[in-house]
Amino acid sequence: MGLAYVVAKIFDLCFLVLFISIVLTWIPNINWYNEPFRSLRAFSEIFFAPFRRIVPPIGMIDISPIIAFFCLSIARNIIIRLLIGLGL
Repeated sequence: MGLAYVVAKIFDLCFLVLFISIVLTWIPNINWYNEPFRSLRAFSEIFFAPFRRIVPPIGMIDISPIIAFFCLSIARNIIIRLLIGLGL
C-alpha cells in the first residue's frame, strides 16, 4: 500500500463527509449546534466557505458545493498523479 493509495483514500473520505453534510442540509429538523452535526458542519465549511464568498447563491440554490467538489477532485487527481510519478 503506497502513499498515493493512502492519500486517495483520505480524499475519498473527505468527499463522503462533504456529501453527507450536503444531504443533511435537506433535513429541516437537524440541530446544527449539537454533536456530531456541529463538527460535520465545521469540517465542511472549511471547503465550502471560500467558494460561497466567490459565488453567491443563485436564488435559493447554493452552487458552492458543486464548485468545491470540482476543485477538490482536480486537486486529488493532481496530487495522486504526482505521487505516482514519484513512485510513492
